[in-house]
Amino acid sequence: MDILSVVGVLLAFGAILGGNAIEGGHLGSLIQLTAFIIVFGGTVGAIMVQSPMKTFLRALKMALWLFFPPKIKSAETIEKIAEWSNTARKEGLLGLESVAEAEEDAFARKGLQLLVDGSEPETIRAILEVEVGTTEYESTQSAKVFEGMGGYSPTIGIIGAVMGLIHVMNNLADPSKLGSGIATAFVATIYGVGLANLLFLPMANKLKAIIHHKSQYQEMIVEGIVSIAEGENPRNIETKLQGYVG
Repeated sequence: MDILSVVGVLLAFGAILGGNAIEGGHLGSLIQLTAFIIVFGGTVGAIMVQSPMKTFLRALKMALWLFFPPKIKSAETIEKIAEWSNTARKEGLLGLESVAEAEEDAFARKGLQLLVDGSEPETIRAILEVEVGTTEYESTQSAKVFEGMGGYSPTIGIIGAVMGLIHVMNNLADPSKLGSGIATAFVATIYGVGLANLLFLPMANKLKAIIHHKSQYQEMIVEGIVSIAEGENPRNIETKLQGYVG
């Protein structure tokens, strides 16, 4: 679990609610179902219009990365690549066939299979880099779903505010209905700006950082496998790949 994200979300919303309480406000005054439906429903609807189905569904799955990011074990992978290199030097590239079959990482397994098949280093690099680039692009587009929600949310909050004021104007003769309309107007604005700046935009940036880290990890695997194909010394390969570990 990403403790920093958990603490950050709790701190951000806690600061808002705590500040409201210090000023004598009540939590109930910030809970408006109508305003939430307008802002959240409108934001999700707008982003669904903007995004292809595949991108939107991938974004929903990636949302979990905010608290449960994928585990990237660069140091362990470097050790494995060094072992692959030693195996290739002792038994030849065909000696990696059983290693490829047992490898759990689909991307690494594909690279090992290309090695076993005797592909040229340039060919291996070209094939794997296409996959790295495609995966990074598709994942980044999904992260931009939350970036888009961060853009739409404040505007839809303003729409909610205007709708609340219209409700107020239509009921000027009935003072009992004025309070709910004014509350919806202001709370909708808070929801729109708050969701954008406390959740959607930070989430988008966090996901982009994770995507970049994953791409670097895959590039490290590419470099290691190509180095094996070129017959480099295992120790030199390990030393070179250490540069990818921050």
